[in-house]
Amino acid sequence: KHYLCGYCAAFTNIAVTFPIQKVLFRQQLYGLKTKDAVHQLQKDGIRNLYRGILPPLMQKTTTLALMFGLYEDFSSLLHSHTSAPELLTRSMAAVLAGTTEAVLTPFERVQTLLQDYKHHDKFTNTYQAFKVLKVYGMREYYRGLVPILLRNGPSNALFFGLRGPIKQCLPEATSYSTHLVNDFICGGLLGAMLGFLFFPVNVVKTRMQAQIGGEFQSFSKVFVKIWLERDRKLIHLFRGAHLNYHRSVLSWGIINATYEFLLKLL
Repeated sequence: KHYLCGYCAAFTNIAVTFPIQKVLFRQQLYGLKTKDAVHQLQKDGIRNLYRGILPPLMQKTTTLALMFGLYEDFSSLLHSHTSAPELLTRSMAAVLAGTTEAVLTPFERVQTLLQDYKHHDKFTNTYQAFKVLKVYGMREYYRGLVPILLRNGPSNALFFGLRGPIKQCLPEATSYSTHLVNDFICGGLLGAMLGFLFFPVNVVKTRMQAQIGGEFQSFSKVFVKIWLERDRKLIHLFRGAHLNYHRSVLSWGIINATYEFLLKLL
């Protein structure tokens, strides 16, 4: 049921927040201001607003199903086979779940290509994008894997480790609706914090995955290149982070509240 609840929570989230994600994506890739990124989407037209939704829908639903499901499975497995403290076993379970999620990198890769307006004339759908990448070999599907691994494991450990303590700090829930509100607040705060913390990692990932063919540059090399392009200013590296913060509050609020709601129903 943990897998199913994670899947449904992700589906609900993607359907609601995809347009916001597209604005954020343009900011990460090109360093645009919010109004410029929105203007770009307006020029693309309403027909292209949900262009590229299939890969994140497939990737996020599967990823969150694995994230919640594998976390529970790994936690039980480690708890029954080791005598380590619960905090350590649960942290390790979260990291293992996050690392396993990285198998789905090709979906994140294709989503990046479909959302980049520079590739609008190259790809018309998800299948075509996968087909074009096939020419370059399997490795091309996993371009940007390193930043994804750097993001997934630690962020999972922090999410599952802090979710309980944060909820305990909120006013005690006395009804079904207040439980839902607390779960939304808890998930939203955590998602926003982690989204901000790992924002530069996602900037590097986006830049790496926007490339088709050519040299596979290291994480550090791409980071330095972006750093120099953005005048060596930290604030420019976080361009789009404020929108990501608000999107994450909504996105992870929906995910956590939907997940907990469905978990109680099943």
